[in-house]
Amino acid sequence: MSKAQQNKANPGAHEFDVVVVGAGFAGLYLIHSLRQKGLSVRAFEAGAEVGGTWFWNRYPGARCDIESVIYSYSFSKELQDEWRWSERYATQAEILAYIQHVADRFELRQDIQFNTRVSATTFDEKSERWTVETEQGQHVKARFVIMATGSLTVPKPIDIPGLEDFKGAWYHSTNWPAEGVDFTGKRVGLVGTASTGVQMAPLIAQQAEHLTVFQRTANFVLPAGNRPLSEDEQRHYREIYPQIREKTRYSNGGSHYQVNDKSAIAATPQEREARYEENYRINGLAYLGSFNDLLTNEASNTTAAEFIRGKIRSIVKDPAVAEDLCPNDHPLGSKRLCIGSNYLETFNRSNVSLVNLKRTPLERITAEGMRTSEQELPFDVLVFATGFDAITGALSRIQVTGRDGLKLKDKWKDGPRCYLGLATAGFPNLFITTGPQSPGALANVVVGIEQHTDWIMDCIGYLQQQNKSLIEATPDAENAWVEKVAALAQLTLHRKGASWYSGANVPGKPRVFMPFVGGFGNYRRLCDAVAANGYEGFVLSGCTAGAAVEQEALA
Repeated sequence: MSKAQQNKANPGAHEFDVVVVGAGFAGLYLIHSLRQKGLSVRAFEAGAEVGGTWFWNRYPGARCDIESVIYSYSFSKELQDEWRWSERYATQAEILAYIQHVADRFELRQDIQFNTRVSATTFDEKSERWTVETEQGQHVKARFVIMATGSLTVPKPIDIPGLEDFKGAWYHSTNWPAEGVDFTGKRVGLVGTASTGVQMAPLIAQQAEHLTVFQRTANFVLPAGNRPLSEDEQRHYREIYPQIREKTRYSNGGSHYQVNDKSAIAATPQEREARYEENYRINGLAYLGSFNDLLTNEASNTTAAEFIRGKIRSIVKDPAVAEDLCPNDHPLGSKRLCIGSNYLETFNRSNVSLVNLKRTPLERITAEGMRTSEQELPFDVLVFATGFDAITGALSRIQVTGRDGLKLKDKWKDGPRCYLGLATAGFPNLFITTGPQSPGALANVVVGIEQHTDWIMDCIGYLQQQNKSLIEATPDAENAWVEKVAALAQLTLHRKGASWYSGANVPGKPRVFMPFVGGFGNYRRLCDAVAANGYEGFVLSGCTAGAAVEQEALA
């Protein structure tokens, strides 16, 4: 009986080959992959179910802004063939049902401990083991710890004074009641107009007596173009899945859209208009691929941004409201593009109003509602779509201690530092999926998760082949990679957008642009090259138990 089988038969086991933190898309594929290698694994999940981001974010209108057929696992042809997506862009409920189906189909739940939040993990150099501690006081040991904590899982704290004074009900998008909320006949205040707010507003407006949207920053909003998927379409996708998957693995953003290899400035005004019109109706990923320099050439970017502003002005009937909804303080794509259904049209409703907080700042929440610099507005319900402490938020809430007592929060006090976005020097046998300095936040995250998981599995296999027990990023390799990621970002217009990509949305968070912007396909090739060169930039040390016994016998 393998160690993995022994631990399945013994749920009280306290030592494993690998501990996985999180049971969303990444955690589930890790469990499946580790089992395939015959390794024992225990996953800890803070929620009551699998799903991660898709378990917690149940707010009205929640759905993916990447097409369902590619926002899915590729590791199992049988899974691809049997699952049917009902819409082009799946809702939260459908994505969660898919994740639950995967957990059931591959019998993954037996290796997951739910309702359990990891509070600390500490590396012991003598035993070469990590001790993982939960908030419930449980301690388990593991050779490897893999953080599958996700980029968008920890809500940004509400930083508006007076919330405790409000007499009505209030809700945050990341902790929505499972039973839903009925806004019928209610005066609702919605704070936030990024992706979540864009998805919520149209549905709340359909129910509420009146909806007031508080906008701090106008965002570029493109139509989702969502629709049901016919059986013929799904059959076609199943037939061409091998080609689609290969495209996503080596594309810039983990998608299957064709990128136009031409500068926007080199095109005629008529060519630009036609290209923008075509891709505007597809989605944000396609729109950013309209020309090859939209994120590097400000003049090109301006043509794409002005096209969107023209769409806003043509859709929103009140010219003053339309101008308030037009983004003018950041280049298109330097912050996350928002994909919505009828968001702009919602401001044509008689029961919807917009408050521009750049012009009339929000001062505080009162017992009856919200007060700006100009007026106090009464509300029955407040809804906060104020975003996430992204990319590093979940990791920062775990006390991670590596060699010589080094704490991750201290090492990262001026911003996160990772090699390949997978590992950080001073923390042996600790891996991070879709972490800082990887493309995770800028690409189709499921494609990124599979790439990271496969790389980690190959790495563990290589250690076994080499009879080594530890792998750790070197400071030099890490420094060079962090500098490379920063230099690439400076070549793009991302440097001009104050976004969650750089932690700008969280007061006090270090301002470091975190994602790798060099393209997902290029990133994959760089990771493959590191592995092919004997895990260049890593130090392999120690020896497996079997090798140690053999060495002692030879001695």
